[in-house]
Amino acid sequence: MPSKKENDGCGCASIPFSLIIVLLGAGYWGFRHLDHLDISQFLPNNLDISQLLPNNQQPTAPILTPAPTQPVPVVSSPLPQVIPTETPTTNPQVSPSPVTPKKSPSPQTPWEKKQIRGIYLSRYQATNNASEQMIRERVRYYRAQGINTIIHGVWGNGCTMYNSEVMQQTFGYKSCPNQFQDQWLDWLIDEAHKQGMQVHAYFEKGIKIDKNSPIFDLAISKRWLVPGVDKTYAGIDHYVLDVEVPEVANLFKKISVEFVQKYPTIDAVQWDDYLGYHAELPGKVDRTAHLTKFVREMRADIKKANPTVSFDLCHHNPYWGKRYFAADWKNWNIDRVFIQTYNDANFNQELDYAQNYAGVAISDTQLYRLKELVNNPKIKSVLVFPSSGKPEEAAALVKKLTSTSN
Repeated sequence: MPSKKENDGCGCASIPFSLIIVLLGAGYWGFRHLDHLDISQFLPNNLDISQLLPNNQQPTAPILTPAPTQPVPVVSSPLPQVIPTETPTTNPQVSPSPVTPKKSPSPQTPWEKKQIRGIYLSRYQATNNASEQMIRERVRYYRAQGINTIIHGVWGNGCTMYNSEVMQQTFGYKSCPNQFQDQWLDWLIDEAHKQGMQVHAYFEKGIKIDKNSPIFDLAISKRWLVPGVDKTYAGIDHYVLDVEVPEVANLFKKISVEFVQKYPTIDAVQWDDYLGYHAELPGKVDRTAHLTKFVREMRADIKKANPTVSFDLCHHNPYWGKRYFAADWKNWNIDRVFIQTYNDANFNQELDYAQNYAGVAISDTQLYRLKELVNNPKIKSVLVFPSSGKPEEAAALVKKLTSTSN
């Protein structure tokens, strides 16, 4: 008799094949969408759902909801981030990059507003055996004192303070008898321009000489001098070269042209009140017209040789100049005129004139007037002439006074 067979399977053989396919499909769909099914209702309360999920389907850390005063957090996106050109005022969380404020230039002081802040150095100040280093250091010193223009003597008492071919041809020697380096003026001009300064060549003593002049005897023998003694300044006897004499007029014209060609970067040439004839010279001759003709011709020759150079004058006010020195300089075609205010008793009257011209010239004994000049916007420039012969000390005092003038 046949034995009874045990059921050793799951009974799948008795399940229709089509039903098996349906169950497999449903299971596969449920497995793929398991994270979207709320199966927790079919599970025990203490079962962690994360234990049923595959590793790559674990939940990420929760995104904290910002406080109401905070902006909406930035969400990562595959799209490129657009950076606004301005920081939105509605987003205080976005801090702008720190911006270093530009340092605005300090406003100019009244002294710095003056067009020319000049100091005069005598024709021996930088020339006596001075080295290049000494000259350049002196220029930088004056710059540090607030000076922007050096007025330096290049002619005086009938001779040049540089090697001159005109002097050589006329007198047989090249310059005044002093010890100077041949390039001293080149160094002076070069360093001044590097420091943003100007150099004005000063033809001091102008057409006047004294007995110590190397050309005095020659001038006497050639009758180059106006008769009489010029006693404009007490204690100093001057003799005046007569520009009505063609040789004298041509000498000055040649010297002037030679200078501005030899030193083409010089900023200005300046003459002073020694370009004139004192009214008390004997003869009572009116030399005004002749002097005007001479200066106009000399200026024209200078401009033709070097159009960029300024032809300046430091003289008495126009009334005094014409009345007492035959210097009708208002008709000389001068580029700039600085009014001398050395007569302290008439200081205020001189200022009335100076306001209409380039500026004033004062001595170092008048530096107590500097504050008044600095704070007067109508005075465009101030030139300081140290009568003491100590320009370094005068410049230091100018620095001190202008630093406390406001």
